[in-house]
Amino acid sequence: MRARYGVPLSIAAAGAAGVAYAAGFEVRSFRLRRVTVPVLPQGMRDLRVLQVSDIHMVRGQRKKRRWLQSLAGLRPDFVVNTGDNLSDPEAVPEVVDALGPLMEFPGVYVFGSNDYYGPKLRNPARYLFEKAQGKHGLNGNAPAVHALHNPWEPMRDAFDAAGWTNLTNTRGRLKLDSCELAFTGLDDPHIKRDRYAQVEGGPEADADISIGVVHAPYLRVLDSFTADGYPLILAGHTHGGQLCVPFYGALVTNCDLDTDRVKGLSTHRSAGHTSYLHVSAGCGTNRYTPVRFACPPEATLLTLTARAS
Repeated sequence: MRARYGVPLSIAAAGAAGVAYAAGFEVRSFRLRRVTVPVLPQGMRDLRVLQVSDIHMVRGQRKKRRWLQSLAGLRPDFVVNTGDNLSDPEAVPEVVDALGPLMEFPGVYVFGSNDYYGPKLRNPARYLFEKAQGKHGLNGNAPAVHALHNPWEPMRDAFDAAGWTNLTNTRGRLKLDSCELAFTGLDDPHIKRDRYAQVEGGPEADADISIGVVHAPYLRVLDSFTADGYPLILAGHTHGGQLCVPFYGALVTNCDLDTDRVKGLSTHRSAGHTSYLHVSAGCGTNRYTPVRFACPPEATLLTLTARAS
């Protein structure tokens, strides 16, 4: 009897332990990633940029709120929020509370699909099926007519009142001491709200640096930013793969970006140009899949430094 059932029971126990770890520990094991990106003109001082993404706030997530609030202690020069702040239509006050200390710093933001629409219960395996079918998790249609609409407007108003710049299919500027920073942002490509034609034209000549900002790093968007000559693109959306295989990495990206670039700093090439791309693995999950494995929740402190001469 022991020989007959020992192996299946061991496998089941290991699986249960993995789920308990992913849902009970790693999903709350918040980390700070530090990255250096050489994109500034020679002679310009370093800039410290805090990127937060994919918070997916649900009511009652006190540890996440405290951790986000603590990031203000990093004293960044500015903050970039790459969207998907919500996973609960009643969590807007908690998002604003969590980001309140960071809103004391200059910032810019874009929204993701989960800011606009409430989460749905879906089979996580569908992402693997879509990848196998060559669909790469593409979502070419607007959300369903009966989708739950999140009250994103008060969140936008709070960001705007704090002085953060809304980059929804538009450009924006920040001035830090003698540094002129330009940003070009897009609404979420995952639900086809991006309108690059409204912002095309490339970096602004009188800015020290121009940065592209978008929630989901779809290739059409990365190609456009890079072809126009942006030195740096910031994105989120992928959750770093969320459920990864140790020593292998992510299985999916939930967009058409390759899994080798699912999180962290990489490069993108288009039309003879090369841009740095940073994709945040984010610090949350959809409320219906509250697990992470081999992919801890994170924010990133990017130090922008001068390019090599």
